[in-house]
Amino acid sequence: MIIGMLIFPDMTQLDFTGPYEVFGQVPGAEIKVISTSMEPVAARGGLRFLPDTTLDNAPQLDVLFVAGGPGVSAAMEDAKVLEFLRRQAVKAKFVTSVCTGSLLLGAAGLLKGYRATAHWMSLDLLPYFGAITLPDRVVIDRNRITGGGVTSGIDCALVIAGELVGSDAAKKIQLMIEYNPAPPFDCGHPSKADPALVESVRSAMAPMQAARREQAQRIAKQYC
Repeated sequence: MIIGMLIFPDMTQLDFTGPYEVFGQVPGAEIKVISTSMEPVAARGGLRFLPDTTLDNAPQLDVLFVAGGPGVSAAMEDAKVLEFLRRQAVKAKFVTSVCTGSLLLGAAGLLKGYRATAHWMSLDLLPYFGAITLPDRVVIDRNRITGGGVTSGIDCALVIAGELVGSDAAKKIQLMIEYNPAPPFDCGHPSKADPALVESVRSAMAPMQAARREQAQRIAKQYC
């Protein structure tokens, strides 16, 4: 059972490292960390990761996993990355993502007609790629499994583990990593946060979101 995790510059490291911790405890699983080259990949903030293999040399994956982050914008313009995703998705048992990784799946044409989720600030971009959006923490539609923003990557990975090896094994993993969320502030989603706080975050991210919306519209016309 091969789980392939695509990484790219300026990704959000927790999108990758949270699920990696879960996948690393799935019985019988082999994890492949995949990038465009074998050079170290710097996530947002500078933390670096070493790929195991490249897009060209990766074996056929049973699970294709895509992280998110600011670097998704550049990855969505990379024809080689998009072709890798399309090629792997044909035979993969599960095609999965967390956070804005679903935008990358969408740009590759892999979410058309599928229910999916993303980080709450990017949910409105998924319909450009033909996806049906849901604001849930994890969304399963046939063999597509997508997670919401950043920390939902752990939830998503546990759901994937349950699909691969059963709920009992997934529960053991959850217990081993003591995944027992008790956030100090109950404001981790717009449905819970004070409206003024939500607006403050939206305003700060507005320029990037506007640019990404324009990009999504253009890519959708080209590839989807």
